[in-house]
Amino acid sequence: MIRILIADDHVLLREGLKLVLIDEFTDARFGETGTAVETLQLLRKQTWDVLILDINLPGRSGLEVLHETSRDFPKLPVLVLSSTPEDQLAIRVLKSGASGYLNKQVAAEELVNAVRKVMSGGVYVSQALAEKLAGEIGQELYRPPHELLTNREYQILTLLISGKSVKEIAAELSRSIKTISTFRSRAFKKLDLNNDMELYKYAQKHGLMENDPSENLPET
Repeated sequence: MIRILIADDHVLLREGLKLVLIDEFTDARFGETGTAVETLQLLRKQTWDVLILDINLPGRSGLEVLHETSRDFPKLPVLVLSSTPEDQLAIRVLKSGASGYLNKQVAAEELVNAVRKVMSGGVYVSQALAEKLAGEIGQELYRPPHELLTNREYQILTLLISGKSVKEIAAELSRSIKTISTFRSRAFKKLDLNNDMELYKYAQKHGLMENDPSENLPET
């Protein structure tokens, strides 16, 4: 028997994932959560073989759950789900401790393979991303400036791109306006930006307008 914890705030998606998995893992036992708090509580209450984690949970984000899970349960494989294109987020997620990254649009067809891979101790990425990474081995890679941001700076950046003000971001993240302004200033300096108009141009150039700005990233 294997124990699979599914953390996603959409009940229908959780049910769909279970239907896919139960066909392959007939003796599986499932746990379900819809928030970061519930997920961390169940992780500490019971033993699990794999965590399937939606990155965009309400309240504290999935990446905050990933951060704490990697720290407190380093042997637990975590398969991250997101609707964000993998070339935008997968590497950042893997560096944060995930064992795999799966785009929700292909979750059903790849889910079983991904779960098997991470439970066996491997790392799961799509074939397209694996080929991209393989092609970059041994080369001096160009890394756009936003990839050098800390997780918190990147979070603030995406929220600004979505059109939210510093005050709104501070309220959403339960941080002071001064703190958010500091992170904004650091991000702008690293990206060599002077104002919001330059930020939007930068976001369009690098495809960041498609990012999900509500994905809260852990402090680093």
